[in-house]
Amino acid sequence: MYELLTTINDPHALRQLDRKQLPQLAQELRQFLLESVSQTGGHLSSNLGTVELTIALHYVFNTPHDRLVWDVGHQTYAHKVLTGRREGMRRLRMWEGISGFPRREESEYDTFGTAHSSTSISAALGMAIASRLAGVKRHTVAIIGDGAMTAGMAYEALNNAGAADTDLLVVLNDNDMSISPPVGALNKYLAKLMSGRFYTAARRAGTKMLGELARRAEEHVKGMVTPGTMFEEFGFNYIGPIDGHDLDALIPTLKNISELKGPQFLHVVTKKGQGYKLAEADPVLYHGVSKFKPDDGIVSGKSGGKPTYTQIFGDWLCDMAEQDRRLIGITPAMREGSGLVRFSELYPERYFDVGIAEQHALTFAAGLACEGMKPVMAIYSTFLQRAYDQLIHDATIQNLPIVLAIDRAGLVGADGATHNGSFDLSYLRCLPNLTVMAPSDENECRQMLYTAFQLNTPAAVRYPRGTGPGVAIQKEMRALPIGRGEIRRSGKKIALMSKKIAILAFGSMLKPALEVAEELDATVANMRFVKPLDDALVAELARTHDLLVTVEENVVEGGAGSAVLESLQQQGLKVPVLQLGLPDRYVDHGDPALQLASCGLNRDGILASIRTRLSE
Repeated sequence: MYELLTTINDPHALRQLDRKQLPQLAQELRQFLLESVSQTGGHLSSNLGTVELTIALHYVFNTPHDRLVWDVGHQTYAHKVLTGRREGMRRLRMWEGISGFPRREESEYDTFGTAHSSTSISAALGMAIASRLAGVKRHTVAIIGDGAMTAGMAYEALNNAGAADTDLLVVLNDNDMSISPPVGALNKYLAKLMSGRFYTAARRAGTKMLGELARRAEEHVKGMVTPGTMFEEFGFNYIGPIDGHDLDALIPTLKNISELKGPQFLHVVTKKGQGYKLAEADPVLYHGVSKFKPDDGIVSGKSGGKPTYTQIFGDWLCDMAEQDRRLIGITPAMREGSGLVRFSELYPERYFDVGIAEQHALTFAAGLACEGMKPVMAIYSTFLQRAYDQLIHDATIQNLPIVLAIDRAGLVGADGATHNGSFDLSYLRCLPNLTVMAPSDENECRQMLYTAFQLNTPAAVRYPRGTGPGVAIQKEMRALPIGRGEIRRSGKKIALMSKKIAILAFGSMLKPALEVAEELDATVANMRFVKPLDDALVAELARTHDLLVTVEENVVEGGAGSAVLESLQQQGLKVPVLQLGLPDRYVDHGDPALQLASCGLNRDGILASIRTRLSE
């Protein structure tokens, strides 16, 4: 079935093939990816779209000596297969299996670790200049999608690279998509390029296309708008757009470019889901997939299951928007993942997809708040890290009423360390004026979002990926008392080893804490607020218990447990404290249950840690 593909264990073997064999290889590779991802889950549409481009890059350039720097990594499965990891695809994104993204420690062909957008041009420029300074002759190629090009960092890099004396090739993989449908002026500009008279001509390879470029300067002087104008103003030679699925165009073009000096920009047009009709028709649905049968496609699941926290947020947003016309919903680039689809349909005039632009999103929200609006920004914990300066400088210093709906808090599963929301409690709670809440269940999440919206100050509600414990959601919205936790279970006797134990649980850790408490007959507090902390509740528990155990799905360093220690110190209270949370290391990809177990944050792990502490 895979006559050619099974012979390719590294790019050197690929480069031994005759060019006439490459279309067959592309067909086999695309079929392999479809079959493989349908069995493991993963990112599908984007990877089907870059098969020919990946083959061409490894065929023309002498990798790994020449550097390929991939942006985001959603499009690198073909790259992994061609670089010796074909068999490893059986355990893609699984515990102790290969990553869904490039990782330097995984392969010498993965030149730069990634999973966040818009890093490739900066990293590639650094590599190119380092090679030049070391006297090493090599090609350096950055591959970036049109979605990732909406982030400001990409333009900072282009600005720098265009003026640098270095041989850098930027390949724009233009598939008219980020994850959601594309937005913004750049997309309109790229569409204009593709509709221009150069498109048909540029698809021809080799000297004919490059000869077209030779007349570009004269036309520009005449005031004509030509396809490469914007990128050429950055200092790049613009080439394209060319068909990214046409190997007869890609390979000669890349070979010609490899002979050129200075910054080069190749505009390649591809189609997400290429070769699989269902993914071509709905690339968003097939962006990130679970296991499915390729012949049947993705079958909608049965309704009636537990709602995800993302769905709870989306429903609350619509309900809140009905009550308050000041509410504005903002997402940096993925309404499907952030729960804003229904809101975008019901309130299109109050819905803003700003593209992949986390920094802009937050300052945009700040501007809205200055003029009396009540912006709600839906963002993943790991992506909020990119807007940290804006959160400080533009939101909290000015004490503006912005609600941060922080999704994917804690460990997120198959995407691993790059997407884990491991640090938000630590980096949020140190900011003045900011209220930080962590819901323990579905209804608490809804009520906390309402509570945050009622404040006239910045507020954050951080909730995990997936579903909660299954608590019924109350339609009526009520504000919670700020900075107040609650006792969920009272220890009724002297517990383990004659010690009375109190577990202070934050957010998602309430459920395993209650399970542990049944074993130890311990007290359990649902703390609810990380900032302001319930100092009175902390003091009460300290005075009536022999050991306090703090549990959070956040790093221990500087997290909610540290807030408890600070509270005890400020109140002059002395009691032993055991802090449990994520370890001081990056947690690898895998099933969330395995991730939690590896960190000792499931029932058995928490129980073992408490018993160990009491035995010391």
